[in-house]
Amino acid sequence: MRILCIGDVVGKIGCEFLRSKLPSLKRVKGIDAVICNGENSADGNGITPVSAGYLFDSGVDVITLGNHSFRRREIYDYLDNKPYIIRPANFPEATTPGSGVCTLDFGRLQLTVINLIGTMFMDYGTENPFIKIDSILKDIDSRIVIVDFHAETTSEKLAMGYYLDGRVSAVFGTHTHVQTSDERVLENGTGYITDLGMTGPLNSVLGVNPENSIMKFKTGMPVRFDLKKGDCKLECVIFEVDDKSGNTISAERLRIV
Repeated sequence: MRILCIGDVVGKIGCEFLRSKLPSLKRVKGIDAVICNGENSADGNGITPVSAGYLFDSGVDVITLGNHSFRRREIYDYLDNKPYIIRPANFPEATTPGSGVCTLDFGRLQLTVINLIGTMFMDYGTENPFIKIDSILKDIDSRIVIVDFHAETTSEKLAMGYYLDGRVSAVFGTHTHVQTSDERVLENGTGYITDLGMTGPLNSVLGVNPENSIMKFKTGMPVRFDLKKGDCKLECVIFEVDDKSGNTISAERLRIV
């Protein structure tokens, strides 16, 4: 199975660029399933039913989220009613909408996707992701399991990769919007990359106009962030997973402009 994992989609411009590139990418690379982080797919942060629907209609099979999961109230009911959009599983179950796990059934095999959020510099009152993933995996029957770990620090992401090596098919990091060059297959067969990168404005600071970010850092004052217009990029990794063992065979990192 060839699984395409796409970095954080930023705003309407990122959604439109994804739609323009995804069909041909799936065809050329023989993609069986697409996982995409969409927590910033709505202009002005967060995700809405409109932006989520746009991603699904563009060919995405599973949408994962992160710290902006609940930024837009209109997404709450959508999370409860749509099984293939998931928020971090270690958010409090009793008080947050949606689920952190979903499974795609391909008949001959199943693909389970799990979403987690880190704790370093992420003060969201979440359960420890290392403990949470242990409890989740006890109830998973799928041979192929992919984890989106939405976290701030490279150390926490790397630790999660090694912690899950041999227990899941692949672990990819999201959130920082900066693609790392460490895609590989770990010792026990788990595919890994610290961060997929992002899909959105190329000449930007995490999707935002550089002038806005410079002003914020220079003055320390609140600044309205506007998305950069112009050229875009789509950053992703393709994990090729063995159907029988669930181990990753290869990890291919791509940047499409």
